[in-house]
Amino acid sequence: MSPQQSRPKANPLSKSETAPESTVDDTRRRGRGARSNHSGRFEAERRLTFDDGWESLGELEAFRTEVYAEPARSIITRNQSPDISFDQSINPYRGCEHGCIYCYARPSHCYLGHSAGLDFETKLYAKTNAAELLEKELAARTYKPKVLALGTNTDPYQPIEREHRITRQILEVLERTGHPVGIVTKSALVLRDADILARMAARGLAKVALSVTTLDRRIARAMEPRATTPGKRLEAIRGLAQAGVPVSVMMAPIVPGLTDPEIERILEAARDAGASEAGYVLLRLPLELKDVFREWLAEEFPDRADRVINLLRSMHGGRDYVAEYGQRQKGRGPYADQIALRFRLALKRLGLNERRHALRLDLFRPPVGKGQQMPLL
Repeated sequence: MSPQQSRPKANPLSKSETAPESTVDDTRRRGRGARSNHSGRFEAERRLTFDDGWESLGELEAFRTEVYAEPARSIITRNQSPDISFDQSINPYRGCEHGCIYCYARPSHCYLGHSAGLDFETKLYAKTNAAELLEKELAARTYKPKVLALGTNTDPYQPIEREHRITRQILEVLERTGHPVGIVTKSALVLRDADILARMAARGLAKVALSVTTLDRRIARAMEPRATTPGKRLEAIRGLAQAGVPVSVMMAPIVPGLTDPEIERILEAARDAGASEAGYVLLRLPLELKDVFREWLAEEFPDRADRVINLLRSMHGGRDYVAEYGQRQKGRGPYADQIALRFRLALKRLGLNERRHALRLDLFRPPVGKGQQMPLL
């Protein structure tokens, strides 16, 4: 699909189609993660699509992926969060077609006047000038190199990257300037860029983390409907490792009562595929996400829904989510301690994290901006 030149206009039948207690018909959301499309917290109205008896609505269309061009004003995002391992990041896209039901980035779509539900998976924005902006920002005299993280909010290798290739353009700039990058993805599409990543890794400039949340294809299909299958993710780990790219596996997130029984098996499978490092994040349910996730859980795993939520709340002081630094990623309490202990023991047994791959900062050479003099040496 060709990107449009403007954001979609509000449509009372498509922007916010369901009331808080209703879900979208199965046939209209087939292959999607969210069950509803509730209005976000910034919207003054909630709208409900219903049959008024006049047959005025006709047959409602299925949700389809729409991509909108969004020329960005800046591209490097900076943070000072003490529990995040990077200081600056780039997200080539807003929204994510993978449709992962647990994605903590869903509420960010509400800033655009969209829903954290189906809108997040179907109304996507491509930052078409990302590479050009990156080159400009790297050329600034005040810029100091730090590892750039790709894929911290939405996946840089989601399906639309095949056509738009924004992530690859960003990597080309980073390789040319000798700038370090760390990538987080759950897509085997990352192998397409193994040529660039291998060259950068040989210089100590690149590493990749593959997110593997489950090895159960049934759970993965329900939880991450348009993401790469677990087996293909393991193949991506193997392919990158064979190309000389340092690879880690991220269990992000661990869903208590649903995917935590797989901790040891996932780590072992990833180690056998070539991963040398590993990490995890506990399920986070900020803002609108808590309702989106609960709807999905009640429909897909009704026999486990109460247990999952009760375990999660036990790790957040009786609440669905605590935004406090240090607690939001790993939780607290006996069950959180048990997960952390199992993870540590598995790491030790499997020899993971014995060596950390630190990326180099000393190779960075800023691009020459328009009107600037090229270096003499």
